[in-house]
Amino acid sequence: MEARVGVVVEGGQRARSSPTQVFQQQRQSQPTRSQTQTPNQIGTVQQLLAGGIAGAFSKTCTAPLARLTILFQVQGMHSDVSALSKASIWREASRIINEEGFRAFWKGNLVTIAHRLPYSSVSFYAYERYKNLLHSILGENRRGNMSSDVCVHFVGGGLAGITAASATYPLDLVRTRLAAQTNATYYRGIWHSFHTICRDEGFMGLYKGLGPTLLGVGPSIAISFSVYETLRSLWQSNRPDDSPVIISLACGSLSGIASSTATFPLDLVRRRMQLEGAGGRARVYNTGLFGTLGNIMKSEGLRGLYRGIIPEYLKVVPSVGIVFMTYETLKMLLSRIP
Repeated sequence: MEARVGVVVEGGQRARSSPTQVFQQQRQSQPTRSQTQTPNQIGTVQQLLAGGIAGAFSKTCTAPLARLTILFQVQGMHSDVSALSKASIWREASRIINEEGFRAFWKGNLVTIAHRLPYSSVSFYAYERYKNLLHSILGENRRGNMSSDVCVHFVGGGLAGITAASATYPLDLVRTRLAAQTNATYYRGIWHSFHTICRDEGFMGLYKGLGPTLLGVGPSIAISFSVYETLRSLWQSNRPDDSPVIISLACGSLSGIASSTATFPLDLVRRRMQLEGAGGRARVYNTGLFGTLGNIMKSEGLRGLYRGIIPEYLKVVPSVGIVFMTYETLKMLLSRIP
């Protein structure tokens, strides 16, 4: 889920400031719209560009681990369950190099990059709209109240995540199908994938697995933000002199691991539902989200819901670090542009 590590750079400096500090700063200084319209517009464009590039660069760097995660997640669909116990990261990585070539680690990465910018744009725009709507519902007299602002952040962030995920979901599905291909090539690029899926499965075939995706957005955001803020507060209270960058990276990594652990079964179900009927294969699950969960539990046990969690864990720490450092560097460079 996109929210797993996004908390580190969300809102520019949110990683370095607690909600209380942010709200206090907002109450202390609230310039008029005429004073802030142009600078805020420039800052928004720069922030969106920096966030999109940082996210794309991070996903490119961690693409081999991401593909390994997907391959492990979908192994139980068409494989003998008894053979799955022999699977390992090293064995699967060796198979990719020997059978598909080293470049195959980046299968589907172009779609991931194409997905990142519209996802960030829609999420950012939708969050601002939902935030204004929620403030109007709560009333202007509640604006600036810490508890209501936290509520607006959670609800607005969740709704924005759902909106962005829905709007860009076909790209996510195509990415999964390209990354899950091994020796046989049924989909030959992004546009061929779109055309083939619509031809074979209809337009709604582009939205297979959307249910578990939307169901996981809220918990992912809530867990990431809550764990991050709790750990950061504890760290700063015990070690106030430590570098804010180190604190943000460490707490962001741990919050990402916590969020991944909690929402990984939904992510696995999403991947398997995305591959239903892919390449002309027969459907494996015909019972929806909860039926799929029960089917996996019955045939593969509880471990089956966490198949591929190890490369996912290995991806979290470098992903957080790359996003954070790239974002800060780009923001510094873009701020120098007149």
